[in-house]
Amino acid sequence: MTDDTLADAEIAALMLRHPKGFDLSLDRIARLLEALGNPQDKLPPVIHVAGTNGKGSTIAFARAMLEAEGLAVHVHTSPHLVSWHERYRLGQRGAPGRFVDDATLADAIHRAAIANDGAPITVFEILTAVTFLLFSEHPADMALVEVGLGGRFDATNVIRQPAAALVSTVSLDHQSYLGDRVELIAAEKAGIFKKGSPAVIGQQGDDGALDTLRQRAASVGAPATIYGEDFLAYEEHGRLVFQDGGGLVDLPLPRLPGRHQLANAALAIAGVRAAGVAVSDRALEAGVTAAEWPGRLQRITSGPLFDMAVPGSELWLDGGHNPGAGTVVAEAIAEMEDKSPRPLFLIAGMLSTKDPVGFFDAFAGMARHVFTVPLRTTDAGLSPDELADAAFDAGLDAEPCDSVEQAIRLISTGWTSRPAPRIVVCGSLYLAGEVLRASGLSPR
Repeated sequence: MTDDTLADAEIAALMLRHPKGFDLSLDRIARLLEALGNPQDKLPPVIHVAGTNGKGSTIAFARAMLEAEGLAVHVHTSPHLVSWHERYRLGQRGAPGRFVDDATLADAIHRAAIANDGAPITVFEILTAVTFLLFSEHPADMALVEVGLGGRFDATNVIRQPAAALVSTVSLDHQSYLGDRVELIAAEKAGIFKKGSPAVIGQQGDDGALDTLRQRAASVGAPATIYGEDFLAYEEHGRLVFQDGGGLVDLPLPRLPGRHQLANAALAIAGVRAAGVAVSDRALEAGVTAAEWPGRLQRITSGPLFDMAVPGSELWLDGGHNPGAGTVVAEAIAEMEDKSPRPLFLIAGMLSTKDPVGFFDAFAGMARHVFTVPLRTTDAGLSPDELADAAFDAGLDAEPCDSVEQAIRLISTGWTSRPAPRIVVCGSLYLAGEVLRASGLSPR
């Protein structure tokens, strides 16, 4: 027996009756929420966050800042890495929020399933309804709600009047659902903008995405605050400087590694301010340094996998799985390389719906070798052979393996020179969850 048995059993029952994927529409969840008494209309002020990359980190920063100010903050994120409970963090006044306990989650899932009464719906929609049920029944000062897929027709987009709607970096991903051009994807993300609610647009690497987001905010009457125009962040003398119309705030560099986290922290600050929350500089500083976001450039320093590596090795984990994520991870690794050169090895697993060549392109000329592995917790992964072929197509040496463990052993036996290697396990949140579970590092 595990602590998760009750909720897992309820979710397993849902999986037998309903589809596991996405079916982008709001009709089914609106019907279910009506049967539940429309809990989405009984929430504390909501900051709604969409984007291709960076939305989870943005939420982590915002949560840490708000909690440092003493506020109780509900947080919904998806997908989870190890446990379904990670999707539902309930705020507590005077203390950090905690993942929902098993009995409470199981009860909410059971009530949502009964209210649905067997009608057609996806599992994600039921679990999103559970978010609103839980958040409406437990008092808090704020709620941070991450979009699952897209924005316009995502099940979370029944929030009528968010305190602020944020869009982080937009790039190509989920093209079969959202479109094959970044402008089309940006238009879907911008579907969370609502008339009269502030729209906060994070750093965009594509002018087409930025123009689309700006135009959609204007068309619905959402006052827009835009990175690079109304606010920005930069590093100066080893510090993070945030600037907006109110002036400059001098902060420590984020605890989360990677230059891209400066822009994510800035989006969080701008989003919290746009939502009308007065957060002190002290709380901003505490939030920037306290924020955690598991599975995203997370350094593994203990556990069986770490122990298998050559002594002195670095073992890193990142669940990014699209070309944009590959770029920011490669840039972060390049910064590490400048400070501490080491041979780089990748261990990668990836879903069949992703663009592996686009992901691996970012590491061309950096990685000495790629070991490709299967995903054990889903049947939708690319085979190691197919993934190795994709790495070859991106100009990388690669070979398939049976597991992360085998890959680490091969690196350990094949690399005996100094310095010890830098190993990055990457390509999938499923793989990130598997590594965290094997390392005894489940998110808290």
